[in-house]
Amino acid sequence: MTNIFLVGAGGFIGSVLRYLVSGYVQQSANRMDFPFGTLAVNIIGCFIIGLLAQFGDKYGTFSNESRAFLVIGVLGGFTTFSSFGNDTVNLIQQDFVMNAVANVGANVIIGLLAVWLGRTVGHLIWR
Repeated sequence: MTNIFLVGAGGFIGSVLRYLVSGYVQQSANRMDFPFGTLAVNIIGCFIIGLLAQFGDKYGTFSNESRAFLVIGVLGGFTTFSSFGNDTVNLIQQDFVMNAVANVGANVIIGLLAVWLGRTVGHLIWR
């Protein structure tokens, strides 16, 4: 039960950080033709999960509580793209290169199709 609260607290922090960072970057870019804010939080999230993964490799794994708060909570609230990036790098490091390529392709293509499908269904429901 403690981990659930840690995930929730971390998720709150990550979501607020995403809102602030994404908004700041997008406003600073002074352009609305590209999602610079989203790109920024995704790249920052990937960088942070990479740091945490390397820290875990060097110094031992995080406790379940630390992982629940930092990785699942904060980074999950900040961006789930960081988990995708970390999963893909892990596949490459384990010599599952084709699986890594498939993971990238599936996430990008199926993700875009899911967005399109959601928009299409929403349009049909709320036209």
